[in-house]
Amino acid sequence: MKIVPAILAEDSRTFLSRLRQVESFAGYVQIDLMDGVFVPTRSFSPEEINTLNTSLSLELHLMVKDPAGLMSRIKNPRLKKVVFHFESDVRHLDFINQMKKRGLDVGLAINPDTKIKEFKKLVDYVDTLLFLTVDPCCYGNPFRAEVLKKIAEARRLFPDAIIAVDGGVSLENLKSFVELGVDYVCVGSKIFLDGTPEKSYRVFLKKLGELEAIYES
Repeated sequence: MKIVPAILAEDSRTFLSRLRQVESFAGYVQIDLMDGVFVPTRSFSPEEINTLNTSLSLELHLMVKDPAGLMSRIKNPRLKKVVFHFESDVRHLDFINQMKKRGLDVGLAINPDTKIKEFKKLVDYVDTLLFLTVDPCCYGNPFRAEVLKKIAEARRLFPDAIIAVDGGVSLENLKSFVELGVDYVCVGSKIFLDGTPEKSYRVFLKKLGELEAIYES
Protein backbone atom coordinates (compact mmCIF):
# COMPACT_ATOMS: atom_id res chain seq x y z
CA MET A 1 0.00 0.00 0.00
CA LYS A 2 1.14 3.54 -0.73
CA ILE A 3 0.69 6.75 1.23
CA VAL A 4 -0.26 9.70 -1.01
CA PRO A 5 -0.20 13.26 0.40
CA ALA A 6 -3.48 15.04 -0.38
CA ILE A 7 -3.59 18.82 -0.67
CA LEU A 8 -6.82 20.67 0.04
CA ALA A 9 -6.51 24.45 -0.02
CA GLU A 10 -8.91 27.33 -0.45
CA ASP A 11 -6.30 29.87 -1.54
CA SER A 12 -3.26 29.93 -3.80
CA ARG A 13 -0.77 30.73 -1.07
CA THR A 14 -1.73 27.72 1.04
CA PHE A 15 -1.80 25.46 -1.99
CA LEU A 16 1.66 26.44 -3.21
CA SER A 17 3.13 26.25 0.28
CA ARG A 18 1.86 22.71 0.78
CA LEU A 19 2.91 21.65 -2.70
CA ARG A 20 6.50 22.84 -2.12
CA GLN A 21 6.54 20.98 1.18
CA VAL A 22 5.50 17.74 -0.55
CA GLU A 23 8.24 18.16 -3.15
CA SER A 24 10.81 17.61 -0.41
CA PHE A 25 9.54 14.16 0.65
CA ALA A 26 7.31 12.57 -2.02
CA GLY A 27 7.05 12.12 -5.77
CA TYR A 28 3.27 11.96 -6.17
CA VAL A 29 0.49 14.13 -4.79
CA GLN A 30 -3.28 14.33 -4.93
CA ILE A 31 -4.74 17.82 -5.34
CA ASP A 32 -8.36 18.55 -4.45
CA LEU A 33 -10.27 20.98 -6.66
CA MET A 34 -13.62 22.22 -5.34
CA ASP A 35 -16.22 24.42 -6.99
CA GLY A 36 -18.36 25.57 -4.05
CA VAL A 37 -21.35 23.80 -5.65
CA PHE A 38 -20.73 20.05 -5.49
CA VAL A 39 -19.22 20.74 -2.08
CA PRO A 40 -19.70 23.94 -0.05
CA THR A 41 -16.01 24.82 -0.13
CA ARG A 42 -14.25 26.47 -3.08
CA SER A 43 -10.57 25.86 -3.77
CA PHE A 44 -7.94 28.06 -5.40
CA SER A 45 -8.31 28.79 -9.13
CA PRO A 46 -7.90 25.61 -11.20
CA GLU A 47 -5.98 27.59 -13.84
CA GLU A 48 -3.06 27.64 -11.43
CA ILE A 49 -2.47 24.00 -12.34
CA ASN A 50 -1.61 25.11 -15.89
CA THR A 51 1.35 27.26 -14.86
CA LEU A 52 2.55 24.95 -12.10
CA ASN A 53 6.19 23.95 -12.40
CA THR A 54 6.84 20.96 -10.16
CA SER A 55 8.79 17.73 -9.93
CA LEU A 56 5.71 15.93 -8.60
CA SER A 57 3.38 13.68 -10.54
CA LEU A 58 -0.13 15.06 -10.11
CA GLU A 59 -3.47 13.44 -9.43
CA LEU A 60 -6.50 15.73 -9.45
CA HIS A 61 -9.51 14.90 -7.30
CA LEU A 62 -12.41 16.83 -8.82
CA MET A 63 -15.01 17.63 -6.18
CA VAL A 64 -17.00 19.60 -8.73
CA LYS A 65 -20.40 19.47 -10.35
CA ASP A 66 -19.06 19.77 -13.91
CA PRO A 67 -15.78 17.83 -14.25
CA ALA A 68 -15.82 17.99 -18.06
CA GLY A 69 -16.07 21.76 -18.05
CA LEU A 70 -13.30 22.06 -15.48
CA MET A 71 -10.92 19.74 -17.31
CA SER A 72 -11.40 21.68 -20.53
CA ARG A 73 -9.54 24.49 -18.71
CA ILE A 74 -6.70 22.40 -17.28
CA LYS A 75 -3.53 21.10 -18.90
CA ASN A 76 -0.20 20.30 -17.30
CA PRO A 77 2.43 17.79 -18.45
CA ARG A 78 2.84 16.57 -14.85
CA LEU A 79 -0.81 15.55 -14.66
CA LYS A 80 -1.10 11.74 -14.56
CA LYS A 81 -4.57 10.95 -13.23
CA VAL A 82 -7.97 12.61 -12.93
CA VAL A 83 -10.44 11.36 -10.34
CA PHE A 84 -14.04 12.51 -10.79
CA HIS A 85 -17.11 11.81 -8.71
CA PHE A 86 -19.73 9.32 -9.77
CA GLU A 87 -22.30 11.69 -8.29
CA SER A 88 -21.28 14.68 -10.45
CA ASP A 89 -23.24 15.95 -13.44
CA VAL A 90 -21.40 14.27 -16.30
CA ARG A 91 -21.82 11.58 -18.93
CA HIS A 92 -19.55 9.10 -17.22
CA LEU A 93 -18.26 7.10 -20.18
CA ASP A 94 -17.89 10.16 -22.39
CA PHE A 95 -15.77 11.88 -19.77
CA ILE A 96 -13.67 8.77 -19.15
CA ASN A 97 -12.98 8.44 -22.88
CA GLN A 98 -12.10 12.12 -23.19
CA MET A 99 -9.53 11.84 -20.42
CA LYS A 100 -8.11 8.60 -21.81
CA LYS A 101 -7.62 10.30 -25.19
CA ARG A 102 -5.53 12.89 -23.34
CA GLY A 103 -3.33 10.09 -22.07
CA LEU A 104 -4.57 10.34 -18.48
CA ASP A 105 -5.50 7.61 -16.06
CA VAL A 106 -9.02 8.01 -14.71
CA GLY A 107 -10.36 7.32 -11.25
CA LEU A 108 -13.94 7.17 -10.04
CA ALA A 109 -14.58 8.75 -6.64
CA ILE A 110 -17.47 7.36 -4.61
CA ASN A 111 -19.22 9.22 -1.81
CA PRO A 112 -19.96 7.37 1.45
CA ASP A 113 -23.69 6.96 0.76
CA THR A 114 -23.35 5.71 -2.83
CA LYS A 115 -23.95 1.98 -3.23
CA ILE A 116 -21.80 -0.35 -5.33
CA LYS A 117 -24.75 -1.37 -7.51
CA GLU A 118 -25.02 2.24 -8.69
CA PHE A 119 -21.54 2.41 -10.23
CA LYS A 120 -20.50 -1.21 -10.83
CA LYS A 121 -21.01 -1.00 -14.61
CA LEU A 122 -18.26 1.64 -14.78
CA VAL A 123 -15.58 -0.30 -12.91
CA ASP A 124 -14.07 -1.91 -16.00
CA TYR A 125 -13.61 1.49 -17.66
CA VAL A 126 -11.62 3.26 -14.93
CA ASP A 127 -8.15 2.76 -13.52
CA THR A 128 -8.98 3.43 -9.87
CA LEU A 129 -11.89 3.32 -7.44
CA LEU A 130 -11.49 6.03 -4.81
CA PHE A 131 -13.72 5.47 -1.79
CA LEU A 132 -14.40 8.50 0.37
CA THR A 133 -14.55 7.62 4.05
CA VAL A 134 -15.75 11.11 4.97
CA ASP A 135 -18.38 13.38 3.48
CA PRO A 136 -16.45 15.45 0.90
CA CYS A 137 -15.68 19.04 1.72
CA CYS A 138 -12.75 19.89 3.92
CA TYR A 139 -10.03 18.61 6.20
CA GLY A 140 -11.21 17.03 9.44
CA ASN A 141 -14.68 15.71 8.60
CA PRO A 142 -15.60 12.69 10.78
CA PHE A 143 -14.56 9.24 9.60
CA ARG A 144 -17.44 7.03 8.44
CA ALA A 145 -16.49 3.51 9.47
CA GLU A 146 -19.44 1.94 7.64
CA VAL A 147 -17.63 2.55 4.35
CA LEU A 148 -15.16 -0.19 5.31
CA LYS A 149 -17.82 -2.81 4.55
CA LYS A 150 -18.31 -1.32 1.08
CA ILE A 151 -14.54 -1.40 0.44
CA ALA A 152 -14.42 -5.05 1.51
CA GLU A 153 -17.27 -5.88 -0.87
CA ALA A 154 -15.59 -4.00 -3.71
CA ARG A 155 -12.35 -5.90 -3.18
CA ARG A 156 -14.31 -9.18 -3.35
CA LEU A 157 -16.28 -8.18 -6.46
CA PHE A 158 -13.42 -6.49 -8.29
CA PRO A 159 -10.25 -8.35 -7.24
CA ASP A 160 -8.08 -6.73 -9.93
CA ALA A 161 -9.22 -3.15 -9.35
CA ILE A 162 -6.93 -0.50 -7.91
CA ILE A 163 -8.73 0.61 -4.76
CA ALA A 164 -7.89 3.85 -2.98
CA VAL A 165 -9.25 5.59 0.09
CA ASP A 166 -9.55 9.30 0.81
CA GLY A 167 -10.67 11.06 3.98
CA GLY A 168 -10.13 10.54 7.66
CA VAL A 169 -7.10 8.29 7.22
CA SER A 170 -5.12 8.12 10.45
CA LEU A 171 -2.45 6.05 12.15
CA GLU A 172 -5.24 4.45 14.17
CA ASN A 173 -7.26 3.16 11.20
CA LEU A 174 -4.38 2.42 8.82
CA LYS A 175 -4.50 -1.24 9.87
CA SER A 176 -8.04 -1.56 8.51
CA PHE A 177 -6.96 -0.49 5.03
CA VAL A 178 -4.00 -2.87 4.99
CA GLU A 179 -6.35 -5.71 5.98
CA LEU A 180 -8.79 -4.78 3.21
CA GLY A 181 -6.11 -4.82 0.52
CA VAL A 182 -6.34 -1.12 -0.30
CA ASP A 183 -3.71 -0.05 -2.85
CA TYR A 184 -3.20 3.51 -1.66
CA VAL A 185 -4.58 5.95 0.89
CA CYS A 186 -4.70 9.72 0.51
CA VAL A 187 -3.73 11.55 3.69
CA GLY A 188 -4.43 15.25 4.12
CA SER A 189 -5.09 16.70 7.55
CA LYS A 190 -2.93 14.19 9.42
CA ILE A 191 0.05 15.28 7.31
CA PHE A 192 -0.46 19.01 6.91
CA LEU A 193 -2.24 20.34 9.97
CA ASP A 194 0.35 19.62 12.67
CA GLY A 195 2.99 21.89 11.14
CA THR A 196 5.56 19.21 10.29
CA PRO A 197 4.35 17.53 7.06
CA GLU A 198 7.52 15.58 6.24
CA LYS A 199 7.79 14.20 9.77
CA SER A 200 4.12 13.21 9.75
CA TYR A 201 4.51 11.53 6.36
CA ARG A 202 7.51 9.54 7.61
CA VAL A 203 5.53 8.42 10.65
CA PHE A 204 2.82 7.07 8.34
CA LEU A 205 5.41 5.22 6.26
CA LYS A 206 6.94 3.69 9.39
CA LYS A 207 3.54 2.58 10.69
CA LEU A 208 2.66 1.12 7.29
CA GLY A 209 5.94 -0.79 7.18
CA GLU A 210 5.28 -2.27 10.62
CA LEU A 211 1.78 -3.36 9.62
CA GLU A 212 2.85 -4.90 6.34
CA ALA A 213 5.65 -6.80 8.10
CA ILE A 214 3.06 -8.35 10.42
CA TYR A 215 0.82 -9.47 7.56
CA GLU A 216 3.70 -10.79 5.48
CA SER A 217 5.11 -12.92 8.33
